[in-house]
Amino acid sequence: MSFTRIRANTIATLSRNVLEKISRQAARGQLALSTGKRINSTMDDASGFSLARNMEARRRGLTQALANIGNAESLLNTAAGSYDVINAMVIKIKELVVQGADDAFSPVQRIAVQGQIDALVEEIDDTISTATFQGLVLLDGTYTGKRFQTGASAGETTVINLSDVRSSALALAGIDVSSNATASVALTQVDDALLTLQLGMQGTGELIMRFQSKMVSTQAQITSVEAARSRVEDIDYAAEQMRMSRIRLVQQSGFTSMQKALVAPRQVLSLIAQ
Repeated sequence: MSFTRIRANTIATLSRNVLEKISRQAARGQLALSTGKRINSTMDDASGFSLARNMEARRRGLTQALANIGNAESLLNTAAGSYDVINAMVIKIKELVVQGADDAFSPVQRIAVQGQIDALVEEIDDTISTATFQGLVLLDGTYTGKRFQTGASAGETTVINLSDVRSSALALAGIDVSSNATASVALTQVDDALLTLQLGMQGTGELIMRFQSKMVSTQAQITSVEAARSRVEDIDYAAEQMRMSRIRLVQQSGFTSMQKALVAPRQVLSLIAQ
């Protein structure tokens, strides 16, 4: 290449090409600084872009799974609270049945005891009717086989089954303490009801512990996936600023070189003029 061949200013053309390349790099760098992302499109890094999108999809799936876990825990806490209330009422019923079984009580006193028992049995069913989550009754035997999506992939589910603790299911409806004989039968019914409640409370408590463990595990997964995505997609601001400083220097040098290349042919022509 020679400055004295002026018909094709090859040096100016090469300088322009280099300058255009540097300008594109500067534009990508500025976009990266603006967005905080090293990869803003497939043109920047096709495989990295695809990997980052996959990790973003997993992170969002895990985030929704975490919300599902929170919903399940809230549901179970509602059920556990209702179990506690009903259990306390059944314990009170047992106390009254034991009281009514004593032949020291007169028929009038037994009628009074019976009235208290009937009121508690009715209150148990009222409590169950208000033990709901998002409009669904929890403790009437209908909340069984309910699957909660607790992970970001198919099959990562947890099943919730809640016991039927209505007075009819606990055999508390129709308890009779009008005599020692009927009260003795009632005691057996109440003990069976307490066992059913305790098993339901135990199962609910175990499920709550499982969901709490899943919550901790899912939070850790979200953090890990987001950190991995960031390493692939996000920029290191310090490193990018240093790279941009170098690009600006090269760009400035390119402008200077191109100016000189454009001026050279005019200098050759001045020789002819002389």
